[in-house]
Amino acid sequence: MENCHGGCCIQKKSNGNINLGLLDDILAESRGKQGMLIPVLQKAQDIYGYLPVEVMRHIAAELGIKPAKVYGVATFYAQFRFTPVGKYIILLCQGTACHVNGADKIETALCDELKIKPGETTEDGLFTLNNAACLGCCSLAPVMMINGQAYGPLTPDKARRIIRDIYSGERQGAEEGVEQ
Repeated sequence: MENCHGGCCIQKKSNGNINLGLLDDILAESRGKQGMLIPVLQKAQDIYGYLPVEVMRHIAAELGIKPAKVYGVATFYAQFRFTPVGKYIILLCQGTACHVNGADKIETALCDELKIKPGETTEDGLFTLNNAACLGCCSLAPVMMINGQAYGPLTPDKARRIIRDIYSGERQGAEEGVEQ
């Protein structure tokens, strides 16, 4: 492995189940062009849902960039993720209006229902729970967004029901897929 000058985590092993061929067209378009690292990283994250270590190493090798530079750029920008996220990304508002209207109780209910903490993804890979400083939906306080759809005003029971309804829809969709 390339020397990363400081042992950065780009050298950590991945699970090896990543199809790097999905990057071929993007890398071919970008080779030899200046300023393409961020767009390549963005497209890679679109493909995989996050930036696996193996992908960052592959990008570095294919673009002739040191792995430390790829990792440094990726970790500098908040838009890049290094762990998989769920199919449903929950953003729970922690803004002032939501806070004073019980966002902490909604967080407790969601954590209990999903068996995760903020910043984590459920074992089945369906949900990722994140806190947000403000979602701009103060009239719905307390509010959460799931994949861009706002839900509020929430109670702990309503938040649990929303999650259960999504789980139910996923199970139903899976059963219908098996029947076809």
